[in-house]
Amino acid sequence: MNRYIGGAERDSGGELPISFEDFRAEALECGSDEVLVREWQPNSTTPIHSHPFDAEAVVVRGEMWLSEGSRTRHLGQGGTFRLSAGIAHSERYGSEGATLWVARRQAAK
Repeated sequence: MNRYIGGAERDSGGELPISFEDFRAEALECGSDEVLVREWQPNSTTPIHSHPFDAEAVVVRGEMWLSEGSRTRHLGQGGTFRLSAGIAHSERYGSEGATLWVARRQAAK
């Protein structure tokens, strides 16, 4: 488990990695297959969807709302989340957009 994501998800205020390279190195060491910087435009949304991979992410700029079923979380800078492969969710990004560092691990087949 990536120490920047930690044992418990948080909505904001968490320790940010010193650099994306540090985050990436630790994520790969912990078993992630791919680590990305995702940039989202202001006020953008994604409809309900799922992914074929597990994801762990940290919000490094801006804010977002992540909805799974009836639960919606508001995540600011330093906020983290985990999504297992196949979990339906939607996303909404704030007026400044957002930058996320995302570690992906392909689901076991």
